[in-house]
Amino acid sequence: MSVMRRPAWWSLLLTLAGVLVFVRLGVWQLHRADAKDKLLRRYAAAAGAPVEAFDAVADQPPLDAYPRVRVQGRYLAGRLYLLDNPKHDSMGGVEVYAPFQPVGQGKSLLVDLGFLPGNGTDKAPELPPLSNELQTLQGVYQPSPGKGLELGGNALAQQKQWPKTSVYLDLDQVAADLQAKLYPHVLVLDADPSAIYVRVHTLDLSSMPPARHRAYAFQWFTFALAAVVIFLWLHRKHRVG
Repeated sequence: MSVMRRPAWWSLLLTLAGVLVFVRLGVWQLHRADAKDKLLRRYAAAAGAPVEAFDAVADQPPLDAYPRVRVQGRYLAGRLYLLDNPKHDSMGGVEVYAPFQPVGQGKSLLVDLGFLPGNGTDKAPELPPLSNELQTLQGVYQPSPGKGLELGGNALAQQKQWPKTSVYLDLDQVAADLQAKLYPHVLVLDADPSAIYVRVHTLDLSSMPPARHRAYAFQWFTFALAAVVIFLWLHRKHRVG
């Protein structure tokens, strides 16, 4: 004897559609978690990867790797950009960027000099001047940190003195501010014990790490299971007597 009442076609269709959507969202979140795991592994491998010529990847950096490059040129004197309060420590601080002119190239390369911890005040840390002599830089060629929330418009265009500060980094805005063409990625310098900057090769995925994607996947799969349980509960036969 059946313990289920015959469901209406629309309730069955609605339940199946909901289960399929929830399962699809859960699988998508698992794929996102795997993709970010691979991204973190590739980034971790970049620090120890063989050094290659900057010219080989400058205009068309690979999509599935972070090349470690060496480039020769000069810094543009007096031009520094401060990314305000990146997530390095509880006191805050600034990530310092400087435009660099590679030898024989018409474009400039934005270089991530590293992080300077905050001093507990609203004032920017003291920045040492950069030499404009010819020098060789080495580091990981990677995408910029991203735009984030562009509240208040282009902060760089509103500032007349250097260094210039912003809460996000937009390469197009930096290029317009410098009135120069920039390469599509930035150079994150290798760690240097003699430098005052903190140079740690990490990707900031704190807003959505792989574990959070997996937690969301579990949540969607739970919704799918709940939809089935609710459907069965609503269509069970009630005992009489």
